[in-house]
Amino acid sequence: MILIKSHGLGNDYLVLHASSLPMTPARARLICDRHIGVGGDGVLERLPGQGADYGLRIWNPDGSTAEKSGNGLRIFSRYLVDHCGAKSAHTISVASGVVRSTVASDAVTVEMGRATTEPAAVPCTQPLSQTPVEICGTRLSLTAVGVGNPHCVVFFSPETDLDALPWREWGAALEVHPLFPNRTNVQFARVLNRDTIEMRIWERGAGETSASGSSSCAVATAACLHGLVTPRPGERKTAITLVMPGGELSVTVREDLSLTLHGPAEEVCWIELSPVFLGSVEKVG
Repeated sequence: MILIKSHGLGNDYLVLHASSLPMTPARARLICDRHIGVGGDGVLERLPGQGADYGLRIWNPDGSTAEKSGNGLRIFSRYLVDHCGAKSAHTISVASGVVRSTVASDAVTVEMGRATTEPAAVPCTQPLSQTPVEICGTRLSLTAVGVGNPHCVVFFSPETDLDALPWREWGAALEVHPLFPNRTNVQFARVLNRDTIEMRIWERGAGETSASGSSSCAVATAACLHGLVTPRPGERKTAITLVMPGGELSVTVREDLSLTLHGPAEEVCWIELSPVFLGSVEKVG
């Protein structure tokens, strides 16, 4: 089994380049384990395209699968261009639909589709728009956003030090809250100015991550809906910079809530699993 490790601002994925074994939940958990495995925030498995040029299954470190991942899509797109002969512009089918991606020398741009706040589409059990909910003894204002996968956004005042908050505890509680039947990704954010937002991320199935593309899209959407960021004069779309521990991503939100994500994806190394570890992988299959 050969894996290619890449990252998007520290959010690292393992692309399954060659394998005689199919990926399974148990194998994904073992490979992503940072102590006894290779380590990663997920595994990207190439599939036949379903109405697209290529197909992608996204495995989380806990063995579950994700409907969509902005960082995963950028990493996979660069992999396709660098190692599979793909054109710079191509389409990829994921569990939530088809996206278009364009690879440049320094960054990858993905058309992420249209965001929604409809409870059934997020999914969540009720509308959440700055809705107060008690989490771990604290009332937090929750906004639910679907961008092909579920998100819960919590905004704080601009002067708030996000890292002084128990956001990891809140994130773990919100991920599995009954409001979200398929669990949820969680973001804690503060608006720095009209087009810049700082955020922290608790990712469904992975926990704390240094960056997230779909989370960036969700936070940007929620900020636009609540009037916390505004477009530049004369423009009908809002370009927002999302600042995370791993770095910055750019998201453009149009009036119909369609989203464009722009940011880097960098290859780190190729990994060939040893016969001993491969034996472990075979056993857990």
